[in-house]
Amino acid sequence: MRARKMRRGAAVAAVMASAALVLAGCAKDDNSDAKASGTWPGAKDSKCSGLSQLAQYGDLTGKKVEAYTSITPPEGDAQVRSYALFEECTGAKITYNANKDFETNVLVRAQGNDLPDVAYVPQPGLLKQLVDTGTVVEPPKDVQDNVDKFWSADWKNYGTVSDKFYAAPLGANVKSFIWYSPSTFEKNGWKIPTTWDELLQLSDKIAASGKMKPWCAGFESGSATGWPGTDWLEELMLRTAGPDVYDQWVSHKIPFNDPQVATALDKVGGILKNAKYVNGGFGDVKSIVGTAFGDAGLPILKNQCAMMQMAGFYAANWPQGTKVAKDGDVFAFYEPTVDPSKGQPVEGGGEFVVAFNHNPATEAFQTYLSTDVWANEKAKATPDGGWLSANKGLDINNLTSPIDRLSATTLADPKSVFRFDGSDAMPGAVGAGTFWKEMTNWISGQSTKDTLDNIEASWPAS
Repeated sequence: MRARKMRRGAAVAAVMASAALVLAGCAKDDNSDAKASGTWPGAKDSKCSGLSQLAQYGDLTGKKVEAYTSITPPEGDAQVRSYALFEECTGAKITYNANKDFETNVLVRAQGNDLPDVAYVPQPGLLKQLVDTGTVVEPPKDVQDNVDKFWSADWKNYGTVSDKFYAAPLGANVKSFIWYSPSTFEKNGWKIPTTWDELLQLSDKIAASGKMKPWCAGFESGSATGWPGTDWLEELMLRTAGPDVYDQWVSHKIPFNDPQVATALDKVGGILKNAKYVNGGFGDVKSIVGTAFGDAGLPILKNQCAMMQMAGFYAANWPQGTKVAKDGDVFAFYEPTVDPSKGQPVEGGGEFVVAFNHNPATEAFQTYLSTDVWANEKAKATPDGGWLSANKGLDINNLTSPIDRLSATTLADPKSVFRFDGSDAMPGAVGAGTFWKEMTNWISGQSTKDTLDNIEASWPAS
């Protein structure tokens, strides 16, 4: 399962403190302290011609770089395949270390001086926590130059802490999608809605038909249970309050229980707490909390529900053999906004590459990951789809999956106003803590007021 938030875990201070004592003095034996010498292996290899920035690091044969991440198989396998060109052109070897509890353990490793060479951080909030440990180093100039060339200022800003740039973007995902069955829609004459009012009218029409529930949903995700609910609220905040207020909410310039947030959450409740709308294939409203998010959309294939809100990366959760395409078994459409004249807000996420040393192999690998070359290598290494990048040098023709192409065109649309997943940018105690917990309580029957008041009360004082 590829859910970004599913991989997140709130770091517990007591756990970090005790683990730090155990790990203290156990730093890895670094074999790359000295500046590399010799001619880089890519000098005579035509496949390396687009990576001339790496020539300055010389011959890195025998050097190893540990990449620590939360990206597990199957996407993790594609990550490893995408490093083949780097290894061929430099001689270095990448040790890929994927950990499902990355978000907690990377902080433990930072506290215990047991650092990897690079880490792929999936939340701006976690990036700030790591920078605050004093272990993160600034990237080489080539990385910053590449980010300035290939990414928008918004993406660079998410890799910046206290006005200092630390982390280049890696992958990206678009969350502002609603999954459906194209054949079911066509058979019933249901049109894809382009406004929020049309979406509700369609929901009423499907509910009245008695053929199926219009919606299915699932909040269960192990220790990360509740994160799908945060996506719902974030999407509605963008659509009702707008991107500027959304930014104020995420940064706590307005309180979490601001009336504008209550309005957005009540709109979510208009769907998820509506017994006529949910929970197709599983039960009533209360079944949402115990339904695994990975299973939540499967009733669409059985005509038990018509729609599910979920990110593009959900493509990896459909059963083997499911055709994900506009003319396939399932596909997705853009989650309509309230007022299309104000543009289309797009919520998404991604990872950022941080480094913990200035070793030549580390800096060379950082540089490689920031290039358009790597973005296209990664696309070609992911033939089954489920990945994209906001790198402007990515050739959309290298994306084989229709949902990835839809995501890429959505990001590139001039009308799109991109915002990073709000809870990922909030302090961990909130974004990966009370926000998840209270959304779980909310879908189980707790009031909007109590839910938002409880989250607001949990916001760190500093």
